[in-house]
Amino acid sequence: MARKRRGDGQTALVTGASMGIGVDLAECFARDGYDLILAARNESALNDVAKRLAGKYKIQAAAIAIDLGVPGAGSKLAGDIRARGLNVDVLVNNAGYGIAGAFDGSNEAEQLGMIDLNIRALVELTHEFWPAMLKNKRGGVLNVASTAAFQPGPLMAVYYASKAFVLSFSEALWKEAEGTGVHVSCLCPGPTVSAFRERAGTDKTRLSAAGTPMPSAPVARMGYRGFQRNKRVVITGLRNRVMARSVAFTPRKIILNIVKHLQSPRA
Repeated sequence: MARKRRGDGQTALVTGASMGIGVDLAECFARDGYDLILAARNESALNDVAKRLAGKYKIQAAAIAIDLGVPGAGSKLAGDIRARGLNVDVLVNNAGYGIAGAFDGSNEAEQLGMIDLNIRALVELTHEFWPAMLKNKRGGVLNVASTAAFQPGPLMAVYYASKAFVLSFSEALWKEAEGTGVHVSCLCPGPTVSAFRERAGTDKTRLSAAGTPMPSAPVARMGYRGFQRNKRVVITGLRNRVMARSVAFTPRKIILNIVKHLQSPRA
């Protein structure tokens, strides 16, 4: 008889699952026996990931192409999932984006789009599936934030603020779920090798030259292990943990100066 895997009989919904950390998080869950529902905009890439993980780990994997940045898309995705007769035991809110640069002169639609995807869609999906998790006393939510969540971010103001929301929201839900059997974790990576950096433009800042970004696979594994242990906050890498935790003991004005310097373009 095959050994029962931790996730057998459960399904994980992973957003932003067509590349980077999202793909690696999906693989962590698949390896442990979870069936998958993968959501992202890129249908072709999403189908490739679903096919590969289903074959490799002998699980079921459904791919749903959707732009979660569109208002109401979270509810639409939840409705589509239910129409297919699927349930969600674990929600992985990974979809998000950032844009480097000053707020002055930025594109309003792109700034508001960050709020729509990084915050609104995350809350919408959590609201859809949270009651069933509590009722079933299992599963949970793994939210992907960033070390940006621990301080304000001049030259990337909306992104940093959006991740601060994700961290605060996650910690509050962790406390609300205490003793229920439902897990909540917030994964806070530092600079990570992914397409996010190119889209955001952070690969051209002083921060990108301050250290070597961590590959996405170990970041995902740390997040997955932290979620299974119901660890409230998971900060990847010793250097990132030290920097994030030191914010509480550093004068705010100094923090603002440091972040602005690091987010400035390289000379």
